Amino acid sequence: MYYLNCFFVYSILGYLLETIIALITHTNFKSGILNGFWTPVYGIGAITILFVAEYLFKNLHMPRLLETIVMFFSVAIILSFLEALGGVLIEKMFGITFWNYDSHKYHIGKFISLEMTITWGIVSIIFIYLIHPLLSGLIKKIPSWITIILVMLFIIDCTKTFIDKRKI
Repeated sequence: MYYLNCFFVYSILGYLLETIIALITHTNFKSGILNGFWTPVYGIGAITILFVAEYLFKNLHMPRLLETIVMFFSVAIILSFLEALGGVLIEKMFGITFWNYDSHKYHIGKFISLEMTITWGIVSIIFIYLIHPLLSGLIKKIPSWITIILVMLFIIDCTKTFIDKRKI
């Protein structure tokens, strides 16, 4: 249940972050393709960072600085791959291009850019050393009945979104 709760907490926080940024910048940007108050790519990204960090920290046994550098590059590459995969899947399934990095100087297609890869690396280090340690204790305290409700709402949201978007 812990990683499922991590998924929901970080999906909701990602949605809130993007919504606040859209309000501040006065853009008409909607976070994610779902109707609910979550953006699953943030939850998937957070879980990915946690799994990679756990694997690296258990197996590398390096000085902290070197471990952090390896973490930075590993997660930056993995998250960029996941971002590209997500962009392609959303485009193929729903005919929507949710983001496009063609305007970035160092881009590879629409969905990957060097600028964003570096951003994912920096964010992952901040996440693993600062954000997650602050929230981990709270995440562990989430009652299972709340998780079950979130799972049900998430499944309903995914189903409704898929049906609605396929009608377009």
